[in-house]
Amino acid sequence: METNETCSESMKGTEAQHEHRWLQQLVGDWSFQGEAKMDPGKPADTFEGAESVRAVGQLWIIAEGQGEMCGGSARTVMTLGFNSQSRRFVGTFIASMMAHLWIYNGQLDGNILTLDTEGPDHTGKMVKFRDVIELQSADRRTLTSHTLGDDGEWRKFMEATYLRRK
Repeated sequence: METNETCSESMKGTEAQHEHRWLQQLVGDWSFQGEAKMDPGKPADTFEGAESVRAVGQLWIIAEGQGEMCGGSARTVMTLGFNSQSRRFVGTFIASMMAHLWIYNGQLDGNILTLDTEGPDHTGKMVKFRDVIELQSADRRTLTSHTLGDDGEWRKFMEATYLRRK
């Protein structure tokens, strides 16, 4: 196949950096379990399922999950990558039980990836959210979700533990 000389520099291959290699550690098959307290004053809901994370080249990952969430069967898809120009992690999240497309923008601090986004809260009001992925070992990670309160404080409402399936 001939090389197309008209490709712009931005379309040519980007070399993987530390941040891209960090994401590649998530590739594999995982099981998860957790709990979420979506509505104040109500008990927490528990959930469990499985997630398969695959690489899209060396720069992106796609995580596809399925399990029992929110009282029924659910499917989720998360994309994550690192934008070398803005020096920020970027991505998206969708779930079969939501109509909102979540857009991520985040940063890495050691083994903790913090992803900021905006979306509807339990009342439908648009608020700031923060998802935090912590890689605790090669075979264990956590995902915690927080919402920003009117008082400017972040409040955790969901936590899940992921274990790599052998």
